[in-house]
Amino acid sequence: MTARTQGPVRIVGAGLLGASIGHALTALGVDVVLADASRSAVSLAVDYGAGRAANAEDAPALVVVAVPPDVTAEVVAAELAAHPDAIVTDVASVKSAVLRELRAAGADLARYVGSHPMAGRERGGAVASRADLFIGRPWVIAAPEEAGPAWRVVEGLALDLGAAPVRMDALAHDEAVALVSHVPQLVASLLAKRLLGAPDAAVGLAGQGLRDTTRIAASDPALWVQILGANAPAVAALLADYRADLDAAIEALAEPSAAGARRSIAELIAAGGAGVARIPGKHGSSRSFASVTVLIDDRPGELARLLTEIGALGVNLEDLRLEHSPGAQVGIAEIAVLPEVEARLVADLTAAGWRIGAAE
Repeated sequence: MTARTQGPVRIVGAGLLGASIGHALTALGVDVVLADASRSAVSLAVDYGAGRAANAEDAPALVVVAVPPDVTAEVVAAELAAHPDAIVTDVASVKSAVLRELRAAGADLARYVGSHPMAGRERGGAVASRADLFIGRPWVIAAPEEAGPAWRVVEGLALDLGAAPVRMDALAHDEAVALVSHVPQLVASLLAKRLLGAPDAAVGLAGQGLRDTTRIAASDPALWVQILGANAPAVAALLADYRADLDAAIEALAEPSAAGARRSIAELIAAGGAGVARIPGKHGSSRSFASVTVLIDDRPGELARLLTEIGALGVNLEDLRLEHSPGAQVGIAEIAVLPEVEARLVADLTAAGWRIGAAE
């Protein structure tokens, strides 16, 4: 595959996102140079194969700034000044504040393109970096008007990394990520916080639902203080809406037998279901899939055997979710498939001796 991105590409910030971009571009044969305020971070990323250490002779065509949000604008401005022939982008999760600071500093916005890959992990640093981190994920391109066609360079970068470019202005981006990323982080953290004082016996009953809804709570507090602070207005507005919904739920549950209380709760749950249905599925598709639940014995190789048999049946897995409680002798594989193959898959797996769980 020939890369659209022309090197050298200078990546400032050798953490998770920076190193992952470096891995992907290096695999395409692009010359990647790495810089970071921490020399050890650069050395680690180089050891992991994300690129080479930067030197004074480098003349980058593209600079990718992947540093914490509170210093993103400062670093972008410095890179624009240091590399007058390069397009400079950043991957910070908030765009309006960065653009506002750059305008105030008089930076050359004709060569700046804000961007944000909607990808990440709970773990950070080069040790957690992956070349496939961006595959199939949206990559927002929020270029200022002054940038003109420069945004196409960042579009090429996103496509090279397997991402799906999405053009938005900075304000629309910040409002969108407040809804789909920043507030969910707070909600997950608030939910997980309740576990701190819970009895061990209660926590021991936790199932996949709790794991799913608290997974992102294990994120870096220092990073999230910066992200939430930079996008505070949009996040606060959504939290006010959450508070209104919580107040309504609390009022209904205070007297569950009162007129309208049960309807209020039912409508809240139903609205949540309708919201879930709007979340894009595989490859951004909104198509609904059928779910087949298969019980798997807790023995080495059983999951691999199941997936191999499904492949042999000519059925494509659209998604896969696993659940296995500690100490249980059986696990659950919830397999998403196209509705038109559900009945055949159930019949064939049953005939092959697999136990099919009850539909939810």
